Amino acid sequence: MRAAALLAIALCLSGCGLLAAPCRVGSAVLKIVPVVGHAAATPTDACASAIDP
Repeated sequence: MRAAALLAIALCLSGCGLLAAPCRVGSAVLKIVPVVGHAAATPTDACASAIDP
């Protein structure tokens, strides 16, 4: 029972990268835009960092 609980916790935590993927992809797309891309991508970078530190 204890091993099953630890496995379930590990699986939940490993999915954080998957949840942060849309933020990371959006950030990469915004960074392509010349001049303002990096400034516009700052909120999406913060979103990805908050989800997957």
